[in-house]
Amino acid sequence: MRWENLTDDRVEHGRAPDAALFGAEAVTTRTFDTPEFRGVTFHEIRARSIVNRVPGASRMPFEWTVNPYRGCTHACVYCFARNTHRYLDLDTGLGFDSQIVVKVNAPELLRRHLASRRWSGDHIAMGTNVDCYQRAEGRYRLMPGIIEALRDHANPFSILTKGTLILRDLDLLRQAAEVTDVGISVSVGFVDQELWRTVEPGTPAPERRLDVVRALTDAGIGCGVLMAPVIPFLGDRPEQLRATVREIARAGATSVTPLVLHLRPGAREWFMTWLAQHHPHLVRRYERLYAEGAYAPKWYQRRLTRQVHELAEEYGIGPSRPGLPRRLRVPEQSPAPDPAAPTQLTLL
Repeated sequence: MRWENLTDDRVEHGRAPDAALFGAEAVTTRTFDTPEFRGVTFHEIRARSIVNRVPGASRMPFEWTVNPYRGCTHACVYCFARNTHRYLDLDTGLGFDSQIVVKVNAPELLRRHLASRRWSGDHIAMGTNVDCYQRAEGRYRLMPGIIEALRDHANPFSILTKGTLILRDLDLLRQAAEVTDVGISVSVGFVDQELWRTVEPGTPAPERRLDVVRALTDAGIGCGVLMAPVIPFLGDRPEQLRATVREIARAGATSVTPLVLHLRPGAREWFMTWLAQHHPHLVRRYERLYAEGAYAPKWYQRRLTRQVHELAEEYGIGPSRPGLPRRLRVPEQSPAPDPAAPTQLTLL
């Protein structure tokens, strides 16, 4: 592996590295013979930095991120972060799902960074590259220390997750929300069970994620839903959209933001391989729909967004109300000037 070529700020956001994040001597590789981690290899590293600046060409609504993990056992076939494993000479398919980099010193690094006189207390987004509440978090427990550091410095932050493990840290999130802006978004693109089992095999079921929304709302922490990705021809039928928005409303979500599947390099090849195996009749349709690049045509995106917004209004999911915690805002999908820079959130 090319550990010496890894940098956090560039590789996390899909650009070529130019300096080492850590030395090869700082890597400890482990495997655990337990059912939940069978077949997974963990590369524990002591990182040199943890707060990453989002590239200037990005249209993200935030400037700084923290990502304690790289690679993700959620194994979502569409995850755009897959290509980042290429810089480590790791496979962007099964390797991304099973070779997990763990920044074991993330909490202490963050606390040190927040205490620096040069840090101005800007908003920090988490879960925008890979999920910070993936299964590895149950063993490594990095997020409690991260949230404690943000709480102690009253630093605003947001979390995007598919993981139910976030409820373990509910008390810490409540404490942080008392002193700063805390935004939580849960990713639920569909409630179709068969689709979930095939495209998101390592994630909690959609209904379990909606239980998270319900629990956070009951605890007084407003939670929005990123309805992502909506998968063309597999999860975009009117009855599927209605069922998903209805369940999101029942869970008490404060907002719903639809996002159409996008297929960037790395993710595109893996997804199309999966599509050819499971739905070969759709391959040509996808090639036509994504003929211009990573994004579905604007007309498709706008039609889908309009449908979801109309359903949200019907089921009473309104815009954010004053006093609720800040949530992640998602820009309209369109290619960024730098083709290697990220242009939307991931679920990874």
